[in-house]
Amino acid sequence: MSARILIVDDTPLNVKLLQAKLAHDYYIISTAENGVEALAKVASAKPDLILLDVMMPEMDGFETCRRLKADPATAYIPVVMITALSDVADRVRGLAAGADDFLGKPINDLALMARIRSLLRMKVLMDEWRLREATALQLSPFSVEPLVDPLDVRDSRVLIVDDDNDAAVFIRETLTPLSAFIAHVSTANEAEDALANGGYDLVFSNLDRRDEDGLEICARLRTNPATRHVPLLLLAGSEEMDRVAKGLDLGANDYLVRPFDAQELFARARAQLRHKRNYDRLREGLERNLMMALIDPLTGAFNRRYLDAHLPRFLQHAADARKPLSVQMIDIDFFKKVNDSHGHGAGDAVLKEVARRISSGVRPSDFFVRMGGEEFAVVMPEIDLPSAMKIADRLRQSIEGTPIVVEDVPEGLTVTISIGVAETNPDTGNDREKIFDRADAALFKAKQGGRNRVVGDGAQP
Repeated sequence: MSARILIVDDTPLNVKLLQAKLAHDYYIISTAENGVEALAKVASAKPDLILLDVMMPEMDGFETCRRLKADPATAYIPVVMITALSDVADRVRGLAAGADDFLGKPINDLALMARIRSLLRMKVLMDEWRLREATALQLSPFSVEPLVDPLDVRDSRVLIVDDDNDAAVFIRETLTPLSAFIAHVSTANEAEDALANGGYDLVFSNLDRRDEDGLEICARLRTNPATRHVPLLLLAGSEEMDRVAKGLDLGANDYLVRPFDAQELFARARAQLRHKRNYDRLREGLERNLMMALIDPLTGAFNRRYLDAHLPRFLQHAADARKPLSVQMIDIDFFKKVNDSHGHGAGDAVLKEVARRISSGVRPSDFFVRMGGEEFAVVMPEIDLPSAMKIADRLRQSIEGTPIVVEDVPEGLTVTISIGVAETNPDTGNDREKIFDRADAALFKAKQGGRNRVVGDGAQP
């Protein structure tokens, strides 16, 4: 995977060494000598990943990372901090500043390259979800507030997969302030069963196992659609870096090397949970925005865009099954008078109540659409014309029979509807234009005939 990488280091020799390591995989490299230059260069270099030295003049790596992560335009760029500092507190400080990893010097080439590949895969995924979210927002005229606070991960669920009970107890005790629910299993099969039922947000998996290959769980979780995006944090010994690299290539998100430090474990777990929370926010926001783009916000009915996308499937199914499909075109009679006499608030109340009664009067399998203005449609699979007309007349009676309460009209408004009904059949064809044109023509006849009535396709005016 080719990518643009920004190296930020004030020591030319370090920069050359990193460039040499990265040249083998054909990464596109840009450089900066300090944090100030790096912040300025991000806009022009547009890096996919940043390798950031800690000890630099003017602005150190910690402050540079904090500023990158605080800016929405750069917050999603993965940052790997590289330093000769070996104190655990420094690693924790880097993770707290928002770094995605913290590697010590001398750099383990295997770990560095595996970590780069892992973070680049994550960035590609997140970029795709943000692009989808932006597209959904363009389709939807409504702004949506974030569904969750990505920094609040206290309700997270954590699963520990480890046949070492002592290590599991240590992890559980360390993460208790962070996670509301922590479970422990010993085998890969138990892990899959727990994940299938539990909805976990983070998995710890021990690589050094007595009876199983610790890498197996990486492959199994990443090939299972239900667990593909659950963060996976590997537990390993310092002599297992080749297996750690393999685990990262298989899809693991991070790793911890024994002996475990409680502060670092807590910081890495919290970072992965925040990544998961951001991913969930993007995915749920996309789904919500898409639904808002396809559903009429006033009435809750599907809109024309959704109809255009799904009607061919309904028609094809009817043709393949050689079963009828009927369409009702519905129009509120004299709706303009409601707006003119009582205001648009009353008009909205009428539209919502008419839509509610229609929706509750048709089957769950029927397809209810607001076509625009005061006009609705119902697509009814496996319903012939006579049956559809009976249902339409029940709808008409339910609208007329009970006045609709609106503001300033305590007694309510008596509203009526006109309905035109058409059915697909081999002689008329199953395409959208014909059946909707015929239902619309029947609706026109209903209005010509005095309104508040149901007219079927082919009826005389």
